Amino acid sequence: MSDLLPLFPLPNVVLFPNVFLPLHIFEPRYRDMVADAVASDRLIGMVLLRPGWDKDYEGRPPIYGVGCSGVMTHVERLPDGRYNIVLRGLERFRIVEEDPERSYRRALVEPLPERPLTSDDREAIRRCRHKLETLLRPAVAGDIRVPKSAPGRSRAGEAKIPEAMSDEDLVNALAQYLDLEALEKQALLEQPCLRTRATSLVELLEMKIMMARTPGTSHVAH
Repeated sequence: MSDLLPLFPLPNVVLFPNVFLPLHIFEPRYRDMVADAVASDRLIGMVLLRPGWDKDYEGRPPIYGVGCSGVMTHVERLPDGRYNIVLRGLERFRIVEEDPERSYRRALVEPLPERPLTSDDREAIRRCRHKLETLLRPAVAGDIRVPKSAPGRSRAGEAKIPEAMSDEDLVNALAQYLDLEALEKQALLEQPCLRTRATSLVELLEMKIMMARTPGTSHVAH
């Protein structure tokens, strides 16, 4: 990872390791960011804007300190200077210090490697995978919106989890693709390891289903 990582702050997008994210780049400062990244190592750091960002969007509104770097696997420059790009998530990072020298934001960051998994962790993750498969069955998942881009979603709308997908890729893909609040996704990204992220994701989906089915309770799911 570069010493100074370009930052792309958005109010509703959280990137996870090894998950793909298509983006349309139209603001001049972020066109500069993409052009510089293409000429360098093709890395961009996705970070989430904190609430109240709209009061100073054109400046440097507050952001969360933990994000995820991504490498541009596809770059299409349009005739008017805009870009269509695809990022593949690489690794989590923590912002150490921002650099104000460019039109876009850059920061010195430190990697946040996830805690190594024990055999007990892996068994717990397998149990979480089974729970996720149960929660995302059509009879249950009617209370959770599953976007068309979610892994394994069929034409009929069933969120069928591919058996060949690894536990790590599955948990991270669901954390990114399911229609969760941005702050909920940020909390999942900040979990210290895959086991705690998987457990938190299961608890979050169970809570949403329970609240959606409880009379008189406002819906959390969208």
